Amino acid sequence: MRSRSAASKVLLSFIGLCVLGGMAVLFGGSAISIIGGANALNKDGIARLTTRPSETIYVGHGWRHYGGDAGGHRYSNATEINPSNVNSLEPIWEFRTGDMERRSESMARSATEGTPILVGDSLVFCTPFNEVISLDPVTGSVHWRFDPEIEVTTDPANQFVCRGVAHWRDSLESASCSDRIFMGTNDARLIALDMQDGRTCKDFGTDGEIRIEPSMPLLWSGEFQITSPPVVVGNTVVIGSSIGDNARVAAPKGVVRAFDARTGTPKWQWDPIPRSSDDPASSTWAGDQPPQEGHANVWAPMSVDEKRGLVFLPTSSPSPDFFGGLRPGDNRHANSIVALHGETGELQWSFQTVHHDIWDYDLPAQPGLYSIWSDGELHDVVAQVTKTGLVFVLDRDTGEPFLPVEERPVPQNAEAGEWLSATQPFPIHPPPIVPNELSPDDAFGITLIDQQHCRRQIDEAVAEGLYTPPPTQGTIFYPFTGGGANWGGAAYEPSRNLLIVNMSNVAHHVQLIPSAQFDEVHRQNPSKEVSPQEGAPFGMKRTMLFSPFGLPCSPPPWGVLAAIDLSDGTLVWRKTIGAQFGVKIGLPNLGGPVVTASGLIFIAATMDNMIRAINIENGEVLWEWELPAGGQTTPMTYELDGRQYVLIYAGGHSRAGTPLGDTILAFALGR
Repeated sequence: MRSRSAASKVLLSFIGLCVLGGMAVLFGGSAISIIGGANALNKDGIARLTTRPSETIYVGHGWRHYGGDAGGHRYSNATEINPSNVNSLEPIWEFRTGDMERRSESMARSATEGTPILVGDSLVFCTPFNEVISLDPVTGSVHWRFDPEIEVTTDPANQFVCRGVAHWRDSLESASCSDRIFMGTNDARLIALDMQDGRTCKDFGTDGEIRIEPSMPLLWSGEFQITSPPVVVGNTVVIGSSIGDNARVAAPKGVVRAFDARTGTPKWQWDPIPRSSDDPASSTWAGDQPPQEGHANVWAPMSVDEKRGLVFLPTSSPSPDFFGGLRPGDNRHANSIVALHGETGELQWSFQTVHHDIWDYDLPAQPGLYSIWSDGELHDVVAQVTKTGLVFVLDRDTGEPFLPVEERPVPQNAEAGEWLSATQPFPIHPPPIVPNELSPDDAFGITLIDQQHCRRQIDEAVAEGLYTPPPTQGTIFYPFTGGGANWGGAAYEPSRNLLIVNMSNVAHHVQLIPSAQFDEVHRQNPSKEVSPQEGAPFGMKRTMLFSPFGLPCSPPPWGVLAAIDLSDGTLVWRKTIGAQFGVKIGLPNLGGPVVTASGLIFIAATMDNMIRAINIENGEVLWEWELPAGGQTTPMTYELDGRQYVLIYAGGHSRAGTPLGDTILAFALGR
């Protein structure tokens, strides 16, 4: 293990003593007990790992997709690195993109969230500024680089981000540019590159690119982006979009677009918001017809079932996030898992996880396409992790719940003019992975002063639990709008039926602002998130629920990692993830896990800049390494010539406040 510097140790020890002085009772036992669960949790107190016949394991060969495979398992069959030797893991090569020198000012508006793919003898990834780089996976040497030269002086709504690229191989081997890399850009282009040399495929679109035009004029150039990788189903490439929130009611449409992978010819478009009365979902949009609202876009990664020819979309909330009185009804297909036919865009099914969203509880992560071993047979499912801390598991062919879901009454005290759903869907199994109720008695603080500050903030807000409508008085969103789960998603170990997911456990304070008062509130809060929601009777203000010391008012752990048996939704174990001040307090996290057949979980994500290897059987940390910058990305792993590598892009995250950098770091066992 790599240790911190002596000065860092002294500083952390001093702050740790302050924390422990105020929280001796809390840290005297397992911090995880705060959220109602301890380690391995079946009825006998033993981790239950349901093993299926080995011949059914068919995923985990290489890493040809952003999520490992097209269905997002984030799983590898590689076994050279295992629990008995992982402590010998060490860096063997690193590669610097040069962004810290060439784009230092723009890095302050960036988030490194990318995961490379491995195709043949090439690791291919994109930087936050959409430069695509191909490396040798054994040495880290450069094969080629392509820079689309996006404008880096703009202010993108969702930072400069590129989570990954997609690969497509033309069945017509004689075709030019038959091995292609597709990437979406921060300035809304879809680009096709030759896998061999990184040059644009001139027969795709116009000189190798298609510019995606938004449905209306933008308020600023960075309002409309593409941040997640495209997906390919057959000979069709599909792309979503990322759109700035809360500026207005009549906003850009969240259209999902599909193109011919050879020529770039448009094939279909699908709008999550029904624009015609012929659409059966139109009955759930009872405002203006056709609806004036936009968004419900697919900003998070998508999945593909290649056998069924289906693409699975995680849709987001309609515009604006925090007032929906102008769009009465459940607003389907927003906030839904949607299955479309990849060739035609025809709807197969849709399942809504939040009715009439006024909480910004988008579906933030790639739907997981897994095969669960249960009752002596395999069941193809879709597993969706959410910002609310809930996990939905659905039948892949029908969209009906595989694990039971029930509608439960939710708070109904909304501001005048709002429309609310009387109930919301809650999985009966699994249980919530993080808590969703916060009372004044839960207020955290390392001193009496900041604990009382937090208690007062919670007490003065309307806080009736999950799905409390935002009022002018202010309310508590718990989990906050960053999750629970976020874009890092989950990993699935098929031999054990185990879903591995990391989540954050902090809160937001959200307040509606009457339109007549908005300008004054905006002037008084220049550094806070205050948005007009133009066209609605209310603007909004959103702030993290923090103490004067900058720590969350919600009780720790602020970050957890959990293992769930998807055959029945049993929570097998749940542990804190991330340490600070010398204490395993659990830290907020962005980025996801990967798992291996040898029984290891690799994950960074936390705000302490560490990458860790964790035992999948009990959640215990076996190895950790301090990265040169924040690790708010998902790692990947692969095996070449009998040697297994673990790789992560450590570049930091400007909004999360982690150190910025530009390093790809590869680990292997020492030899």
